[in-house]
Amino acid sequence: MFNFQWPWMVVLLIVPTLMWLKNRDRSYASTDTQERKVTLVHPDLHNLQAAFHGEKPAMTLGSKVYYLLLALLWLGLTLAIMRPQWLEPHTEERSEGYDLMLAVDASHSMEALDFTVEGRQVSRMQVVKGVMGRFIEGRQDDRVGLVIFGSQAFVLSPLTVDRQAVRHLLSDLVPRIAGDGTAMGDALGLGVKKLRERPEGSRVLVLIADGENTAGTIPPLEAARLAAREGIRIYAIGVGSDQKEVPIMEGGRLVTRDDLGFDEDVMRRIASTTDGAYFRATDTSALENIYQRIDELEKSKAESRTVMIPYPLFRWPLGLALLALLVLGLFPGARLRRLSRSRHG
Repeated sequence: MFNFQWPWMVVLLIVPTLMWLKNRDRSYASTDTQERKVTLVHPDLHNLQAAFHGEKPAMTLGSKVYYLLLALLWLGLTLAIMRPQWLEPHTEERSEGYDLMLAVDASHSMEALDFTVEGRQVSRMQVVKGVMGRFIEGRQDDRVGLVIFGSQAFVLSPLTVDRQAVRHLLSDLVPRIAGDGTAMGDALGLGVKKLRERPEGSRVLVLIADGENTAGTIPPLEAARLAAREGIRIYAIGVGSDQKEVPIMEGGRLVTRDDLGFDEDVMRRIASTTDGAYFRATDTSALENIYQRIDELEKSKAESRTVMIPYPLFRWPLGLALLALLVLGLFPGARLRRLSRSRHG
């Protein structure tokens, strides 16, 4: 659909007409004054008057082109100022689905090498990327968001239907990007803040962490109780092993630490507080269990919204005006000849 953003600027089109009428009245007044005050003394006054009272010469082709270019210049500038635009309708539709916010631990402890895949040691973060990558891929018609947390919590992606974008962000995630600590409670609080605006019954927060809260200002269980009051279910996925000494890369060297234990009890209590469930990332049936539990919830209703996206078109009339101005500048003699004819006519 075509329209003008500032249609009232069309009044500028009458400005040249007003200026022409004003100059015309002034020229008539000046001619009458000269006829009253000037007395011509000439030996053959009769013939001189006959010469000047003849028919006015017709307008030449050059004069017509000159006036046409002036008209195009003013018309193009006026249309450009009116800001013409083409409105393209865009409809956003979303079928029934869930609102899933993923809270992923990105602390230093996620570098621990306490998992083995096909005979080689892998870090907790690699396990998370594999498990949650498949989880995101299987969530058709759902809105998925991503919160990461270390010493602080950040929203890496708001809720969106672009699952591939969220999956790419997850695949590029590296440990310690948000600090060395683990602000699990802050991440849960941030996820609750983003989900509370969505319809009830479809709010789901998936927590992926090793169960150790070492930073932040909100205790994890307090954040879980807040989620329960908002009707948000938390599904906790624990990553980590029961080993007392866990290998981890530090400073380019492989060292062994005994303070990277996995606290399953905290994860279970967080999930049970919100009527959710707890799973282990190393469990091959974890994904199937999560799918089944989430699919039992009530889906949010389908949404449809149409917005008009404007595409500006002022370049076309502005280009016409500039072209007319360029031609007038290339042939300045046309104006001089027009003035000369008006003075001697």
